[in-house]
Amino acid sequence: MDQPLLLFSPSHPTSLDIIATPPLVAVLIWLSVKDWRSFRLPDAGTLPLIASGVILAVWREGAVPVDQVIGALAGFAFFWAIGAAYFRTRGIDALGLGDAKLLAAAGAWLGWQALPTIILLSSVAGVVLAVVRRGDASANIPFGPTLAAAFFLHWTLFLVG
Repeated sequence: MDQPLLLFSPSHPTSLDIIATPPLVAVLIWLSVKDWRSFRLPDAGTLPLIASGVILAVWREGAVPVDQVIGALAGFAFFWAIGAAYFRTRGIDALGLGDAKLLAAAGAWLGWQALPTIILLSSVAGVVLAVVRRGDASANIPFGPTLAAAFFLHWTLFLVG
């Protein structure tokens, strides 16, 4: 029998996931504002999100959260590789390690299955933002806010099941 494509880990949210949501929102907003102003996503926000995502998954799964650990590692590695390749070819830091750590956090909270959707949603939002700001072609656009929004949207979908 064919298995349906799952966008989430098959686990279900717990009360601790609900309790963790307001701090998640606060950190994502803080990171978005920081990135918008300085084009930096501080480790003080991204690293605790990675750790807390894995801890929540351990609580939820009652075992080693393989999907979330793979999600954190794959999220970081994917954006790190893109940023490193772009820097090597263009000599410009366009996708920084903060973005890689924020995607790692999303993977730690939601599992590797959520990463393609998060990347797609945040990229589309980034393109829309670039089109809206087209009057200033030299303006750089931080990726953190759109990545944070896609992360939160996916988290909300996980919570509502």
